[in-house]
Amino acid sequence: MTRVLLVEDHEGIREGLRRILVQADDVVLAGEAKTAEEVLKKAPKSRCDVVLLDISLPGGDGFWTMQRLRTLMPELRVIMLSSYPEAQYAVRALVAGAVGYLAKESAPDELIPAIREVARGGRYVSPSFTEMLPP
Repeated sequence: MTRVLLVEDHEGIREGLRRILVQADDVVLAGEAKTAEEVLKKAPKSRCDVVLLDISLPGGDGFWTMQRLRTLMPELRVIMLSSYPEAQYAVRALVAGAVGYLAKESAPDELIPAIREVARGGRYVSPSFTEMLPP
């Protein structure tokens, strides 16, 4: 089982992501957080394997938060979630230490495959972003 900590400040989006997560038989929702401060407190206690981290959070953006999380838990696998254009943020997220980048609008189809891939030790970027890369 892969333990996932869901970090999203918008209740409606968090509810939608939660619904997707609980349908997977190999994923357990280990907890939820709405702010940067909250995730920094909850991640070590949740014993999560993967953090789904919104790129925009109250109290510190996703990049700031990810750096602190990786200091606390270097083995932690982070998938950055964003509603921002992939071309602008995906590379920045991966360079900063995320092992996955997922646009929120593609989450219904890609969330569980992304979690499974990063839990196995791989990296995940959405196919739509991969298509933007030069050959």
